[in-house]
Amino acid sequence: MITTFYPPFNFGGDGIFVQRLSQELARRGHHVEVIHCIDSYRSLARRDVNEHETEHDPHITVHGLRSAFGLLSPLATQQTGFPIFKSGKIRRILDQGFDVINYHNISLLGGPALLRYGRGIKLYTLHEYWLVCPTHILFKYKREPCITRNCLLCELSYQRPPQLWRYTSLLQSAVAHVDRFICPDRFTAAKHLELGLTIPIAHMPHFVPVDDHPASGSAGRSAPPGRPYFAFVGRLEKLKGLQTLIPVFRRYVKADLLIAGTGTYEHHLRRLAAGAENIRFLGFQSGAELDQLYHGAVAVIAPSLNYEVAPPLVILEAFRQKTPAIVRNLGSMPEIIDESGGGLIYDTDDQLIGALDRLLGDAPYRDLLSQRAYRALQEKWTADAYLEKYLGLIREIQESRSAGPSLEVPQESPVEGLRQKDIEHQI
Repeated sequence: MITTFYPPFNFGGDGIFVQRLSQELARRGHHVEVIHCIDSYRSLARRDVNEHETEHDPHITVHGLRSAFGLLSPLATQQTGFPIFKSGKIRRILDQGFDVINYHNISLLGGPALLRYGRGIKLYTLHEYWLVCPTHILFKYKREPCITRNCLLCELSYQRPPQLWRYTSLLQSAVAHVDRFICPDRFTAAKHLELGLTIPIAHMPHFVPVDDHPASGSAGRSAPPGRPYFAFVGRLEKLKGLQTLIPVFRRYVKADLLIAGTGTYEHHLRRLAAGAENIRFLGFQSGAELDQLYHGAVAVIAPSLNYEVAPPLVILEAFRQKTPAIVRNLGSMPEIIDESGGGLIYDTDDQLIGALDRLLGDAPYRDLLSQRAYRALQEKWTADAYLEKYLGLIREIQESRSAGPSLEVPQESPVEGLRQKDIEHQI
């Protein structure tokens, strides 16, 4: 596994997913090693990690790379697209001869040139839009989903230096070294192709562990003490859309809004919610605390304003606790509701309020959605379901290689199953 961020040197759900995948593979007897970049985390984080207090999985070998040049190392990679200060270390690790190399977010660890390193079957899991977007998120000028591209001015609005390698042929030559790109949702696959990146894509939805986190209760949620509440879980950043929920809940006094997470936009959000007694910020929450939060919620709300790559893991984590979701009709998020029947989709504030009222006032309907959500999770989004596809893909590539001197992989249609009105509305 090759990734810029990996727990505890990690932001968001991408590194957590890499860790979960590594653990599940190791649990099944595979030898797994992870390469990640400590310099990148320290250059962006506002706090450091006490490595002596961090628990490591003894079945996974983790290489946390540092350079004597510190911040200069990821900055050089961001500018040139090459792992200039970590090239030797990475090559020495990969020279062990791995059967499979799975790239994840490699933006600051090695850039596109890293795709040329090593031998064996090469997979690339798409966690974001970095391959086609300098800001990674297709959120133009920090205001809205990107529909018409103006990359240079957008980069400057994020106060990031333009990436010189994007004006060369480096990316197109580098992606040719990857056997298959794994995409967790159809919308994101279609978006990459629409933006001109011709790559072979396999659709493979993410998973969350289920066995160690059984859903509490039997038929639905147990009534929590106090007032009913809806939950928002995620990074407190502008693109996550929490600022659109707060004005709604200032008026919606029938239930509370509980907010779990931290982020750079937190100060603004707290000011926006000042004086609203039914809006509470919980700060960072542990995994066990989040399970309790999901379990007691009427629903979890995902109001993201950008094109999420895969429905947020918080939705699957809520499904694990038999809690339905309310999601904005944007990007990949409607897919999980369509496939599970475990929630509601909204476009406007009025539709959101209607969804809140429906779930709060109709307990049998809410319990029906919760059962659908949990059943779909058990069938589609478990580690067993994911690894069956993942290892099957590796076998398919092996067989294709042994059949001839070149690998000819038929490309799966990434838009199959995506609603036509969504394609017209969003792309």
